[in-house]
Amino acid sequence: MINRMTRRSLNTGIGAALISPALRAPAFAQGGEPIKIGFSMALTGPLAANGKQALLGAKIWQEEVNAKGGLLGRQVQLINYDDQSNPATVPGIYTKLLDVDKCDLVVGPYATNMVAPAIPVVMQKNKTFIGLFALAANSEFHYPKYFSMLPSGPTPKESFSEGFFQIAAAQNPKPQTVALAAEDAEFSRNAADGARNNITKYGFKSVYDKTYPPNTTDFSPIIRAIQATNADLVVICSYPLSSVGMLLSARELGLKPKMMGGGMVGLQATVFKDKLKSKLNGIVNYETWVPSPKLMAPAADFYKTYQSRAQAEGVDPLGYYLGGWGYAYLQVLADAVTGAKSVSDDKIADYMRSHAFDTIMASGIKFGKDGEWTKSGMMQVQYHDLTDGANLETWRGMSYQTVLTPDDVKTGSIIYPYEKAIG
Repeated sequence: MINRMTRRSLNTGIGAALISPALRAPAFAQGGEPIKIGFSMALTGPLAANGKQALLGAKIWQEEVNAKGGLLGRQVQLINYDDQSNPATVPGIYTKLLDVDKCDLVVGPYATNMVAPAIPVVMQKNKTFIGLFALAANSEFHYPKYFSMLPSGPTPKESFSEGFFQIAAAQNPKPQTVALAAEDAEFSRNAADGARNNITKYGFKSVYDKTYPPNTTDFSPIIRAIQATNADLVVICSYPLSSVGMLLSARELGLKPKMMGGGMVGLQATVFKDKLKSKLNGIVNYETWVPSPKLMAPAADFYKTYQSRAQAEGVDPLGYYLGGWGYAYLQVLADAVTGAKSVSDDKIADYMRSHAFDTIMASGIKFGKDGEWTKSGMMQVQYHDLTDGANLETWRGMSYQTVLTPDDVKTGSIIYPYEKAIG
């Protein structure tokens, strides 16, 4: 998976190897030179299932905005490189985008682990920067021109698991003990920090709290150690491959807490749902968007286009986790450029700090401290009633998942305890 990196190594990783651009738009005649927008994206490696969705979303945005005349009367050109899901490649990519490709604007790669090493580069160049699904990536830098495209709100670390603990605290009798396992990587360390705060806030007792290496392949020792504590709640903060490995091992060894899940990246992607199928039953985990009638309404046209092209592009056939957000974070940038009437980073950042943004994925987005949203849009969903015959049509809808929090998008109640839901 991904090796842990220090802040110093992130800043000195400028010599990282680059690969060929994954997407270059053709030369444009209309309106003079195009506005160049650069970014890296995980197109290979363990984050590629999500990164490829975001790239297709970005391409659809580019095509649509150019069909309408571009931005400020200029066409838009996207320039991107594959960061290979490897933080060490990121500083060199962003240095090249700015110094060699001469991009007018840059936006973030996907994922906390990739966004964090890009921030020192864009800070040095004084560029406005929108991170894509990066959890609290600016909490140490406090860079004023950073903005987060992740609906985690003003307390981002806590938001990934807060709904999980809210639901648990409402049960009667209230569960008491928590086991926390976290991958030793930027995202999962941040999510685990938030989970610890929630454990205290909601009056639970921690009986297991350990990290494991990103390259772990045998999760049975972790599951057995958790089993030995007999914890009521099991919270896992993980990236895709270990999310799958944890759940497969938990089912194989018969782990049956009262609730399990919380901060597991990957379960939202079709490829991993297909891998797990019935083993997802009972899991309560974060989500950022679901295809409920309410949330689908503003995004329906985008998903029609995305899904018509997904097979030919070799990407997630539904695109529900990152496809729409790959489109939406460029919507925000475009609205800021248009509103500021400029590609000046200072003017764009000023506009973003003082205006609200509507996108296909969320509306009324406002940015506050450290560029985080002023209001959380994070959800907790529970998977249920899945068989090993589950297929694409299953994943397309809402029959297998219930939104438990927040109340304004809630679609049902939890099946509790976990054992009742696993079938």
